[in-house]
Amino acid sequence: MSDSFQAAMPFPNSLIQARRLVVKVGSSLVTNEGRGLDDQAIGEWCRQLATLVKEGRELIMVSSGAIAEGMKRLGWDTRPHELHELQAAAAVGQMGLAQIYETHLRAQGLGSAQVLLTHADLADRERYLNARTTLLTLLKLGVVPVINENDTVVNDEIKFGDNDTLGALVANLVEADGLVILTDQQGLFTADPRKDPSAKLVQTAQAGEVTLEAMAGGSGSHLGKGGMLTKILAAKRAAGSGASTVIAWGREPDVLLRLAKGEAIGTFLSASTAKNQARKQWMADHLQLRGSVCIDEGATQKLLSEGKSLLPIGMVSVQGEFSRGEVIAVLNAAGEEIARGLANYASAEARLLCRKASSEFEALLGFVAEPEMLHRDNMVITAAKST
Repeated sequence: MSDSFQAAMPFPNSLIQARRLVVKVGSSLVTNEGRGLDDQAIGEWCRQLATLVKEGRELIMVSSGAIAEGMKRLGWDTRPHELHELQAAAAVGQMGLAQIYETHLRAQGLGSAQVLLTHADLADRERYLNARTTLLTLLKLGVVPVINENDTVVNDEIKFGDNDTLGALVANLVEADGLVILTDQQGLFTADPRKDPSAKLVQTAQAGEVTLEAMAGGSGSHLGKGGMLTKILAAKRAAGSGASTVIAWGREPDVLLRLAKGEAIGTFLSASTAKNQARKQWMADHLQLRGSVCIDEGATQKLLSEGKSLLPIGMVSVQGEFSRGEVIAVLNAAGEEIARGLANYASAEARLLCRKASSEFEALLGFVAEPEMLHRDNMVITAAKST
């Protein structure tokens, strides 16, 4: 076993400093082992979410439970195998799931929003950006998004694989600082504690460490498809965008509040790369860019010296053909690359916006996606800060 997860110690301060967190809860917790939506437990999580939001944090809930709740409402004792029956159970259960979160979050003075995603939403670049923009807008408005997979229309089995994977993908989507996976286990153990009394809790490790997957072998409960292995793999995926993961028992008193204070609960799997560094490295490593925009001297100064976003009013010309969400280069007046980032507008739209103020966008395009061509959070400077 690696020395990196033998010692018991307080968790690193990444969760104390985390501004944006994704919290995922599993079916067995949400439905009290299939007996129906657990009003008390969901109310407790919502109370903790509200406390954290009032502290200035941004919270997204990824909640399983629709199929399990649908099964209960339909009087089914065992999870069906037929796709159409799973979809029917999800459709029935989703009504109760959305209602209970709305009720408890509203009681805490918070708004909520139901967001249903499919794998296609995150695989298609434009739909990916639309989902991202919607979630970030909700967070800016102080609303807590409650996310689940849109099980009623999925035909590739029924899941992303499981909602652990969905939680990691959402963490990547919104560039969360951390992912908290609440489960019916205390965390990751060196072996299955139900079978091996000598098994020890893994307190800290680095996400992606190969030995973790061997420890986590095994399937989930009869209610859901996820087991500890899916949580380990989700942590590995989240670490790719710089988000660390905690796996903890969901019924631990004030678990979210205590984790946010840095208390060592469950298993902490750290990301080896900082969030901003991971994202900027990804953009900088693009070898093939589909296009570029040339900008004037004023815009160049704002990007390099002031750390501003790129506004279309500073764009002189657009080269190449690219879609919204693709990585493009930013060139100065001499044609030298000074930055690159994710385009908020496709090339055809960008050409219309050159030298235009944001107040003119709707008249030109019929819509306004963003006021910036490249937002500073989605841009990396590739030249020295000089002109």
